[in-house]
Amino acid sequence: MVMAGPTHLSEEAHSLRGAIDRKALITIRDLYAEEEPLATAHLDDYLSPYLLTIELDDGLLDAQSARIDVQWTTHGDYKFHYTDEQNRNFRWGNHPTGGDFPLVDGLAHFHPPPNASSGPSDVENSCIEQVDVYLVTRAVMKLWRVAYHRDTLTFLNAGDNPP
Repeated sequence: MVMAGPTHLSEEAHSLRGAIDRKALITIRDLYAEEEPLATAHLDDYLSPYLLTIELDDGLLDAQSARIDVQWTTHGDYKFHYTDEQNRNFRWGNHPTGGDFPLVDGLAHFHPPPNASSGPSDVENSCIEQVDVYLVTRAVMKLWRVAYHRDTLTFLNAGDNPP
């Protein structure tokens, strides 16, 4: 039997808790279908999904396309991870971080662009403090739209709660 070392424990403490919530992913998919004309969303598996992928027909700044990968668990933990063909990444998350980020007070945090850094001094509190799937999704949509229309990444984590 192999014993888990400290690295494994840290990875466990910095992860989503619980099973993927199919109903939440369907809610997010439907919100994007109804309210974001640049988006096409689909589940990797309709009956037992692990990931919702939102394909965007345009990206931020000079990106011609992008996607947002979403996971949401039955515990209300989530990740919304943006990536584009310019290798630009950022993500909003709400899950335990194992104390890895001294600037983060609770579960809600933001990994900034350009690479969604997980450096201890890079990750910050998220401006999204709500935990309801509908409100969180609307906040992500609004923050992305503000960045899209203003052609800057500055406001991705600068909204009022909820943005």
